[in-house]
Amino acid sequence: MIPQWQKGIVTRIVQAAPNTRRYWIQMPETASFDFRPGQFVTLDLPIHEQRNKRWRSYSIASTPDGSNIIELVIVFLEGGLGTTYFFNEVKEGTELVLRGPQGVFVLPEVLEHDLYMICTGTGIAPFRSMIHHIKRHNTPHKNIHLIFGTRKKEDVLYEDELRALQAEVPSFTYHPVLSREMLDGYYHGYVHPVYEGLCKGNPEADFMLCGWRVMIDEARKRLLDMGYDKKHVHMELYG
Repeated sequence: MIPQWQKGIVTRIVQAAPNTRRYWIQMPETASFDFRPGQFVTLDLPIHEQRNKRWRSYSIASTPDGSNIIELVIVFLEGGLGTTYFFNEVKEGTELVLRGPQGVFVLPEVLEHDLYMICTGTGIAPFRSMIHHIKRHNTPHKNIHLIFGTRKKEDVLYEDELRALQAEVPSFTYHPVLSREMLDGYYHGYVHPVYEGLCKGNPEADFMLCGWRVMIDEARKRLLDMGYDKKHVHMELYG
């Protein structure tokens, strides 16, 4: 059943990186907005005459907490109608129209294998939600590796928070990767050699990939070439 459209009000905006902002949206018509970590909402933005060309979907970056407020993290794309509207027109107090939650890119019911969360840019959003959910509910799990790629350190999202979670969540390891800078405490290059190195010997594992198509297509191919079954490779494409 597709959720109904409802009103959302932007309550807070924070610049998270040079081209990325965090938006908090409250749904006053809903007492508690319930969702599974990894799901998304769809917004109907005033950017086109045709309704389906006005729709933009964004993963929820916050974790379910019983409130009616969610967080979205949005990167500006040159020429993108949706992000141009968000960055130029949306202010605190702006009313939006949205529906959700939707999507099946969610945690397995039982975390029986090592879990590799592989993402770039704002693809971090669903994984941030998942890790906080695991911590909040003390969910039993094996090793969890979050491999997060960006170009430069200034583009890294939720840096302090993720490093704190590494210290607070047992068997959770955060692996930040920079493609355009070489700095202590970060891998240099792309995300692919990181998970390939961690998966030497092909341990039993589930993989969740989130971000732009180029990264996801490359990661899926490499994982299948390593011998992993496609049923253990789950994907959420942006763009």
